[in-house]
Amino acid sequence: MKIKSFVVGIAGANLYLITNEKTKETIAIDPGGNLKKIDDYIEENGLILKAILLTHGHFDHIMGIEEMKKHGEVPVYIAEPDLELLEDGDKNLSTMFVNEGFIYQGATSLQDGAIIKEAGFTLELIETPGHTEGSSCYYLKEEGVLFSGDTLFRASVGRTDLVGGSDKIGPSIKEKLFVLPDETVVYPGHGGATTIGYEKKNNPYV
Repeated sequence: MKIKSFVVGIAGANLYLITNEKTKETIAIDPGGNLKKIDDYIEENGLILKAILLTHGHFDHIMGIEEMKKHGEVPVYIAEPDLELLEDGDKNLSTMFVNEGFIYQGATSLQDGAIIKEAGFTLELIETPGHTEGSSCYYLKEEGVLFSGDTLFRASVGRTDLVGGSDKIGPSIKEKLFVLPDETVVYPGHGGATTIGYEKKNNPYV
């Protein structure tokens, strides 16, 4: 597995490409914006897009969906509670930055614990409400990797004062993420990578 990250959009969100190096099949996580260098990277490396996974429905994690789908008409997955954000420009906050807002319809909704098998990888969707009601993480157990969206950051957590935010974020992290192995590498929606073990010892917000 190869993980390539790009910082995109006005909020500096992380877009991840997870690639099976044997087959070149690739999963995109949180395409919040598009840069020419992303298109160039996909084309230069002969990557085959298989799926788009969303950790939640806020604008800075979704506004590059259509551009990403130019590389393949692939399924878009999101946890069921955040479908309403994806389909409403006011709720996903895009109307604050784009006059007409941004919406995406046609995503496949998933429930907590759903298993996604794409590009030769097995990912588990772990719902972690708090940043939004449908905020979720994607866990690759075999690879020891977690994509945490805006739930868990390095030494921080996602804000809870936006649409769908709540005080559920603390229990979500402690009961669903801190039970994972300490060595699990965490790739967040903003900022640099961390590990579950580091956050258990050092995160002042949990």
